[in-house]
Amino acid sequence: MKKILVLLATIATVISFTEAAAANIEAGKAAAQKYNCASCHGADYNTPVDPSYPKLAGQYADFLEHSLIAYQRGAAGANGRGNAIMAGMAKPLSKTEIRDIAAYLSSLPGSLVNRK
Repeated sequence: MKKILVLLATIATVISFTEAAAANIEAGKAAAQKYNCASCHGADYNTPVDPSYPKLAGQYADFLEHSLIAYQRGAAGANGRGNAIMAGMAKPLSKTEIRDIAAYLSSLPGSLVNRK
């Protein structure tokens, strides 16, 4: 019985940490507007102003999160990305803002498709 109670307490703790770490889509929308992401990636995040800019809508949240962190690190950092524009845009973002923006963009309908 004691083992079951310990197991249930552990599960409840993990669930509470997971919920606390969950991203906020509405906060991500506000952050994307605040940092003017649409100015390059398009109002719907599917129609960038330049074809070399990526479509962000519908991308996996973990990919978007990793990408923003990589831009913060820069080309010299481990797993970093070198792009002067995105480095400048990503540097001021907090971890929470990155997670929220990634969740928001991931929640949008995207035009990217996987072909079989």
